[in-house]
Amino acid sequence: MWTYIFFTLFFGAFIALLVVLNTFTRRIAELERQRAELQVEEDRVFDFLHELGEAFSEGVRSSELHRLIVEAATRILDAHGGALYLMDKSDSMLVPGFISKGCPALHEVPEHVLQQAETNHMALESYLRLSSIRRGEGIMGASLVDPRPRLYVEAELIPNPAADNPLVAHSAMVAPLIYRRKILGVLALANGPMSTPFTEKDMNVFKTIAEQSAFALYNEVVYLEAGEKKRLDHDLEIAREIQAILLPSAPPTITGYELSGINVPARQVSGDYLDYIRVDDRRLGVAIADVSGKGVPASLIMAMCRSVIRSEAVGKTSAAEVLRRVNQQLYPDIKEDMFISMAYLILDSENNSVTLARAGHDAPLLYRSATGDIEKLSPKGMALGIDSGTVFNRVCADFQFDLHADDCVLLYTDGATEALNREGAEYGLPRLIDLLQNSAPNGANAIVGRITDDVKGFVGNYPQHDDITLIAIRKK
Repeated sequence: MWTYIFFTLFFGAFIALLVVLNTFTRRIAELERQRAELQVEEDRVFDFLHELGEAFSEGVRSSELHRLIVEAATRILDAHGGALYLMDKSDSMLVPGFISKGCPALHEVPEHVLQQAETNHMALESYLRLSSIRRGEGIMGASLVDPRPRLYVEAELIPNPAADNPLVAHSAMVAPLIYRRKILGVLALANGPMSTPFTEKDMNVFKTIAEQSAFALYNEVVYLEAGEKKRLDHDLEIAREIQAILLPSAPPTITGYELSGINVPARQVSGDYLDYIRVDDRRLGVAIADVSGKGVPASLIMAMCRSVIRSEAVGKTSAAEVLRRVNQQLYPDIKEDMFISMAYLILDSENNSVTLARAGHDAPLLYRSATGDIEKLSPKGMALGIDSGTVFNRVCADFQFDLHADDCVLLYTDGATEALNREGAEYGLPRLIDLLQNSAPNGANAIVGRITDDVKGFVGNYPQHDDITLIAIRKK
């Protein structure tokens, strides 16, 4: 009796142990399978990150980066297809960046296109690659309105749900690519009706891929902008060199006068202009101008101005007549919001006479050696390019004055008088006048040199916002 009970209990315990062992074995096998799957996913994600790193180190093109993102995401999550759409410049539309071959449609497709795709697979691909998506349109455009990653598994949320077509998505994951609170694009993966729907587990991996893809796209933008800036800097450097050729490197010699001039651009290129033009055997024209605005547009107008005044000044002894002709030629080609201020004077080597005309420019300063006084030469005149000539020709007139031994004339642009220091204080005309009085006895070179050094010392390291041009003329 006891032996029977013992064997019965022993056999029952043995069976229970076998059941427990079998359960543990199956559980361990399941855990091993899950671990292997996780390891595969982890390896794929790390491969994706490695590929992104290599792409940037090798300077990959944008199209290749977009392809890498989509194909890697499709491979990692075993998706039927994938698509990357990018934000356009207006931030209102999504434009195709890369769509994998055979990718199911992720937005509404006309029925006739789907019918064509049944016999010609290129029909749908061509349609998708040429179609933009508006904000809020379909599941892709919805990501711009509600920027959260979404998993779509219900057929009613997918375009054309009734179409039993492998080219129509029946399961999708969509995520906006956001970096520093800016949406750069949208990444999506899709499966057709014959594929296994995506799961929440897939979604977690997809979110990680989307985050890294957003970072990659942002780096791409930075990289492209850096490259574009480098090219622009190179182009501006060439423009600066060309402009340096257009501006005189040194003043010419003219009997009875000493001249000195300088141009200090606020940027790579300048909108200021100075020039010396041989009028005839005994006369020299001296021009200074300031184009409204800065940078490349101003420098182009400056080049136009130089060409016109050089063609008009030769042989003409009236400074006002030269400016009238310059205005007549420039007016049709200058935008409404641009103008040129200019002062032009003609020196005569056979007498003391100087002829001046002013087109809205800062009044030249005249230093009288006999008294040490400063006079402002302020003949009437309006800026070039504002009026076709009806008013300009009437107000622009010659102003003649004599220069005696050691008298000096200073032509300048407002970049000098309006230069600001770090405290916001302006250099000002009174300071310029004082410096002219103190340096004039030492000649034209001393005037330009001392004013330039004083303005630079006043400004210090504060960024210069306007070009500075100076021309000093001393009568010997």
